[in-house]
Amino acid sequence: MARGEQRAAARLAAVQALYQMEVTNKGLNEILAEFQAHWIGQEVEGDQYRPAEIAFFQNILQGVLDDQKSIDRMTDDALQAGWPLKRVEAVLRAILRSGAYELMRRGDVPARVVITEYTDLAAAFFDREEVGLVNGVLDGLAHRLRADEFEERRSTPA
Repeated sequence: MARGEQRAAARLAAVQALYQMEVTNKGLNEILAEFQAHWIGQEVEGDQYRPAEIAFFQNILQGVLDDQKSIDRMTDDALQAGWPLKRVEAVLRAILRSGAYELMRRGDVPARVVITEYTDLAAAFFDREEVGLVNGVLDGLAHRLRADEFEERRSTPA
């Protein structure tokens, strides 16, 4: 399996794990153990979960938890006024937090890749309106956090 596919599977697992942590109040170590033993690369209720890059999965989870206050503040600022992140549906919140974390701390992953991956992930769970929200919020954060990645493209002659 290609690295990109393993990373996509890691992103999905991270979003699911963040959601699980929020609704069950389980801790990081318990969730990591549960996902590695019972979800990643396993068949669950007839669905085959793809193998994931475990280190990447762990990094996203740990990173979101470590930086959650600043991620939430930034994401609140990027959302429409009067609609704070805490009012967003839990899976959508996990998607936004994971994407924001990668934009903040994973400079090795191009911003456009982060936006596309999490927008595609949102499309697996939600309708067009929510997918557009994820795309808009992450695009806004990317332009703020990684302006250099977008300016280079504009200044390059065609």
